[in-house]
Amino acid sequence: MTEPAVERQIWLVRHGETEWARNGRHTGRTDIPLTETGRTQAEALGRRLAGRPFALVLTSPLSRAAETARLAGFGDHARPDADLREWDYGAFEGLTTPEVRAKYPDWTIWTGPWIDGETADDVGARADRIIERCLDPAVDGDALLFAHGHFLRVLAARWIGLPTAGGGKFALSTATLGLLGWDRTNRVIELWNEGSHLET
Repeated sequence: MTEPAVERQIWLVRHGETEWARNGRHTGRTDIPLTETGRTQAEALGRRLAGRPFALVLTSPLSRAAETARLAGFGDHARPDADLREWDYGAFEGLTTPEVRAKYPDWTIWTGPWIDGETADDVGARADRIIERCLDPAVDGDALLFAHGHFLRVLAARWIGLPTAGGGKFALSTATLGLLGWDRTNRVIELWNEGSHLET
């Protein structure tokens, strides 16, 4: 890996609060809007990131992520990328974990089963493509990504060489920041689930 790539960091933003996120419902491809709290959180993210230059700004095309990017002040720069969409939960879309476990007692999104949705390997492949895009030699600087809870947890796991299921070890709240970086030439997580900008 070349030195310019090593110097780059990838900033991660989970979108602001939605009603389904607040209620613990799996929100994959359903386009749920931000709550008023979510919009306030997005504006706070903008103040936290103000003045920081980014060579690449990408957002999930789903409105909760794109609106977070806009309210944070990056609407003119953020380009939608379908690979940043949330996990497709298939038959479990809109359900809470207890509701899924009523039929599949040991179920987690990390271990399946995945009924009519994406497998862990499917989501891991999308995360790997996003990492490659951020480290492309044509990108001369840091990247900023606006996306979703489970997907960003997968991305962090893949960044440090873990299998997709490793994302299950990383809690991630709405409107928080993560930072993927380097310790010399080793990929590391420099910041995770950081929400100091949300304190009132």
